[in-house]
Amino acid sequence: MRYYYSVLLTLFLFLFSFSQSETYKIGYLLDKTSPEIEGLLQGLSSEISAVVGEDAVLQFPENNQFVNDFNLDKAISNYNLLLNNDTDIIIAFGIVNNTVISKRESYPKPTIVFGALSEELVTDIKIDTNIKNFMSITTSQSYAEDLQLLKKLANPKRVGVAIEKHFLENLPIESAFDKISADLDMDFRLISFESLNDITSSLDNIDALYLAGGFYLTDEQMQDLAQVLIDKKLPSFTANPVRDVTNGILASNHDQSELDQFFRRIALTVESVVLNNEFSGVSTKLETNSNLTVNFNTAEKIGLPLKYSLIATTTFVGNPDETVADKKYTLVSVMQEAITENLDLQVLQRDITLAEKDVQIANSDYLPNVTANATGSYIDPDLAEVSNGQNPELSTSGNVALQQTLFSESVNANISIQRSLREAQKENYNSEALNTVFNVATSYFTALILKANLAIQSKNLELTRYNLRIATENYEAGQAGKSDVLRFKSELAQNTQQMVEAVNQLEQGFYTLNQLLNNPIDTKIDVEEAELQKGIFSNYNYEQLGQFLDDPTLKAPFVKFLIQEAINNAPELKALNYNIEATDRSERLFGIGRFLPTVALQGQYNYEFSRSGVGTDFPMGFPAIPEGYYTVGLNVSIPIFNQNKQNLNQQIASVQKEQLEVSRDNITLNIEKNINDSVLELINQISNIQLSEVFEETAKEALDLTQTSYANGAVNIVQLLDAQNNYLQAQLAKANATYNYLLSAMQLERSLGLFFLLQDESEREAFIQRFLEFTQNND
Repeated sequence: MRYYYSVLLTLFLFLFSFSQSETYKIGYLLDKTSPEIEGLLQGLSSEISAVVGEDAVLQFPENNQFVNDFNLDKAISNYNLLLNNDTDIIIAFGIVNNTVISKRESYPKPTIVFGALSEELVTDIKIDTNIKNFMSITTSQSYAEDLQLLKKLANPKRVGVAIEKHFLENLPIESAFDKISADLDMDFRLISFESLNDITSSLDNIDALYLAGGFYLTDEQMQDLAQVLIDKKLPSFTANPVRDVTNGILASNHDQSELDQFFRRIALTVESVVLNNEFSGVSTKLETNSNLTVNFNTAEKIGLPLKYSLIATTTFVGNPDETVADKKYTLVSVMQEAITENLDLQVLQRDITLAEKDVQIANSDYLPNVTANATGSYIDPDLAEVSNGQNPELSTSGNVALQQTLFSESVNANISIQRSLREAQKENYNSEALNTVFNVATSYFTALILKANLAIQSKNLELTRYNLRIATENYEAGQAGKSDVLRFKSELAQNTQQMVEAVNQLEQGFYTLNQLLNNPIDTKIDVEEAELQKGIFSNYNYEQLGQFLDDPTLKAPFVKFLIQEAINNAPELKALNYNIEATDRSERLFGIGRFLPTVALQGQYNYEFSRSGVGTDFPMGFPAIPEGYYTVGLNVSIPIFNQNKQNLNQQIASVQKEQLEVSRDNITLNIEKNINDSVLELINQISNIQLSEVFEETAKEALDLTQTSYANGAVNIVQLLDAQNNYLQAQLAKANATYNYLLSAMQLERSLGLFFLLQDESEREAFIQRFLEFTQNND
C-alpha cells in the first residue's frame, strides 16, 4: 500500500512540474524560402524540441516566420515584427538578415543568427560578441579551398562563379575572387543571378562553373542546371552541402555534417535560453571537417577521369545503373553477339568453308579433265626429205584431250570421307560456339559480381568513415582512446585500396567482355542486372528448374533425362561419330574396296594446222594423212598388289576407328559426370540464396546494435570491426548468390548442349514434351 501511494505521489509531482513548464514561441527570419528550406526548418525545429525536451513547451507558429527576399528594409521590418509580437526567441538565417541584425546595438529578445560564410569574407563582416541576448553561429568555408579541389579535378583555366545578385551587393565578393585568381592562377567571371536562366544563359567561354551561391535553388532547379552543365560537358563545383551533388552537380567539399552541427549548436543555445531565461555569450564559429563528394555519374557523363590520388578523401554518390556506356548489354544480347562477332568462331567458320571446298575438290574427280595442246616443229631438211611426207620440215598442229573417270572406289571413298569431315568440322564449330556463349555468359555474370562488389566496397568505405566519426567523438568525449581513431584511419586506408582494386577489377571484367565480343578493348560498355523473377528470367523458369532439382522424387528421373538429352545434343559426340564414319569408309576402301576396278574414258582430237618446206608431199600411191582425226578409249584398272600398303592402310584405319570409339565412350562418361556435378552445384546455390539473405539480415542488425553499443562505450573496437566485416561478407555473399545460381544453370545448359535463352518458344515446349514422354516411358 505504501508503494502504491509513493507511485501516486511521484506521478502527481511529475504532472505538477510538467504543468509548470514555461511555453516559448520561436520565430524564424529567412532571406528566402523554398520547399527544401521548409524541410530544413522542420528538421531544425525537431532538433530543438529534442534537445530542450521537457524543460519547456516549444511552439513554432507559422505566422512568426518571415521572409525578406533579400530586401534590407524588409529584413529590418521583419525583425521588428518579431520584437513587437509574442515571439520569445528569434532565429535568423541568411546574409541579409545577418547584415541587418548584427549591426544593432541592443537585442530586446534572445536572437540567434546563423549561417555559412567564406573565410575570404569573414574579415569584412564585423560581428560584436558578448552582447546580451545575441549569439552568432557561423561555419567557415573557403572559396579558395573549393577552387583548389576543382583545379585538381578538372584543371579549368576560366571559371564562371555564380552568386546571387543580392550577395554581390552586400559582400566584397569581387575583391575576394581577385585575390584567389592571383593565388591559383585561374581566371574568374562573376555570374550575377536572380533566376536560374541568368546562370544557364551565361555559360559561354568558361571551362567550369563554381556555385558560390545557389543555396535557395530548389532541387528541381538544381537538377535542371546540372543537366545543362552535363550537356555542355562543363565540370561544376558547389559551395553548398552535398544535396547539390546528389542532384547532379559534379562535386562539393561540404557534407551534411555541417547542417547537423548547426542544428545541434542552435538547439543547445535555445536550451540555454530556456534554462537561464536570458543569455549572453561569445559568438561561435563552428569548425567543420571538409569532405570532397563527387557524383560519379556526372563525372562519367562529362567524360572527366577521376584521379586515384583523390579517392582516399572522396565520397562518391550516384546510381550505378546510370553509368555512361557506348553499349549496354543484356545477357541474351551478349550471347547472340558473341556468336556473330567472336574472332575464334570466325576462324572456325573459315575452317567449315575450307572443309566445304575439300568436298568440292573430292567431287571434282568425277568431272571431265580437258586439255588443249599446240605444237610447232622444225625437222632437219635431209631427214624430212626421206620421211615420205610423214615429217615435213616445218609443221604446226594441236590437239584436245579428254579424260573422264566413270567409276573409282577411291574417289567415292574420298567424297564420303570429306563429307564426314565437313560435318565433323561443323560440330566442332557448334562445340566451340557453346563454349564461347558459356564463356561470355560467365564474363557477363563476373562483370555483374564485380559491379556489386564495387558498390558494396564503396558503401563499406562510407561505413568506415562513419565509424571513424563515432570513434573520434568517443575520443573527444573521453569514452575511448586515440588508438581506436588510429585503427579506423588504418581501416579507411585499407578500404580505399580495396575500392580502387574493385574499380580496376571491373574494368578488367569489361576488357574480357570486349575481347569476347570483338569490341575495341577500351569500348565503354555496361551490363544490365540479372534477377531470377524479373526480365528475361521470369519467362524461362530458371527458378522452377531449381525447384525441380530440389525435390528428391523428381531429381533422379530428371537427371537421367538431362543425361540423355546431353548425349543426344553433344556436338563433341556428333563430331566423333562423323570422324568414325570417315575412318570406317577408309577401312572399307583399303579392304574389299581395293578390288573394285577404276573405269575411265579417254578421248583425243588431233589437227594439223600447217606443213611446209622439204618433205611436205606424200609419194605417189600413198594416201595423205587427214588434217584432223580423233581417238577414243576406255581404261579399266584393278590394283593387285601395292607393296602391302593397302593392308597397312586398312590396319591404320581400324586402329584410328577404335581410338575414336574409346574417345566417344570417354566423352559420354564426362557428360554424365558434368550433368551430375552441375545439378549438385545448382542445389548448393539454391540453399546459398536463402542462407545469404538470412546472413545479411542478421549481420546488418548485429552491426546496428554494435555501432550503438560502441557509441555508448559498451563494446570495444574489435567487436565493431568484426561486425562491420561480417556485414561486408554478408553483402558480398547475397549479391553473388543469384549470379552464381544463374551461372551454375548456364554450366548445366552447356553440358546439355543448348541454351534456353537462345531457343524460341516451340523449342522450349519440345524440351518439356520430351521430358514428359521420358517420365512416362520410365515409370
